Amino acid sequence: MADLLSLKKIAIVLILLGCANSLPIFARKLLGTRWEWPVDGGACWIDGRRLFGSHKTWRGIAASLTGTALAGSLTTYGAETGFLLALLSMTGDLTASFFKRRLDLKSGARAPGLDQGVESLLPLLVLKQRLGMTWLDVAVTVLLFALFELLLSPVLYKLGIRRNPY
Repeated sequence: MADLLSLKKIAIVLILLGCANSLPIFARKLLGTRWEWPVDGGACWIDGRRLFGSHKTWRGIAASLTGTALAGSLTTYGAETGFLLALLSMTGDLTASFFKRRLDLKSGARAPGLDQGVESLLPLLVLKQRLGMTWLDVAVTVLLFALFELLLSPVLYKLGIRRNPY
């Protein structure tokens, strides 16, 4: 029974992580360029490269926070946990983007592991206890999230939802 409970938690957390990370993409698809304000405001770091790049927008963050809070309210975790998970996931995503820019990777460029790892690991590390997850649950969730993202991205690209097939 405990294993079934862990699988249920992992499934719910994967859905919330999926919401947090896909809602910015759907918001862009739905709204086009409306409210597409870059988080970094076009600012550059001391290396002359953008802080995060043009793909990281306030609209995307707002969609992630709002939508994941709503999704969280439909689970036993609640809206607050959904909001926090999205906030931490977006923080992880921005952190990954910052390091990708430092590595001279263009906005939207592929960086396996970095792209999926930080945005799923950070919220799970911070919210592990609140989510009632074990370390094994966290590891399995991060691995499954990365696998699902790698498998679903080409499909979303073919459907015209993602800009890149990865």
